[in-house]
Amino acid sequence: MNVDSIREAIAGLDSSIAAAEAGRFAVLLAELERWNRKINLTAIREPAEMIAGHLLDSLVARDLLHGVAILDVGTGGGFPGLPLAIAEPDRDFHLLDSHGRKIQFVQHAARLLGLTNVEAVHARAEDYAPGHRFDTVIARAVASVPRLLEIAGHHVGEDGVFVVLKGRHPAEELEGLPPEWGYNVVELDVPGLDAGSRHAVVLRRTSR
Repeated sequence: MNVDSIREAIAGLDSSIAAAEAGRFAVLLAELERWNRKINLTAIREPAEMIAGHLLDSLVARDLLHGVAILDVGTGGGFPGLPLAIAEPDRDFHLLDSHGRKIQFVQHAARLLGLTNVEAVHARAEDYAPGHRFDTVIARAVASVPRLLEIAGHHVGEDGVFVVLKGRHPAEELEGLPPEWGYNVVELDVPGLDAGSRHAVVLRRTSR
């Protein structure tokens, strides 16, 4: 994985992520590509496509995070959680997935990168019982917005947010939201991906 390409890609974000982190991002993507040859971790398999499709697509959610305790539901190969954990060392990330091999990769990558702020959890969101709720729950390409609220909405703290990363504006999904959740939709500018192709739905409780 070309560190210079990653450094240039990061510079294209409107972000304060240090260029020094490019090396760690490169290690993460190289390991993802290596494991992907044996285990189907992600649909994006070409290293060059991983920069925009995984790395930048995760990092654009950085400004939407709230608080310190973050739960990444259905993290798969560790996205968006691992890139965000690298960029945000003072926040605690719990990366949750029901597929054991994917969580094995997350654990491996976290150890390799020295990410002491990452805990990888092999569980379904419905069954996960950490004993506390989270400031931010985030999910990327997992399920519809109403379904995500059904399986993981209870993990959102009283003043927390649920950030759902989607492709095109999910207008039909939003029609089916329960009334106790309000939302706003943010269009995300991901360098290397088509304009308007990525959105985030940011949900908060309207009643308690």
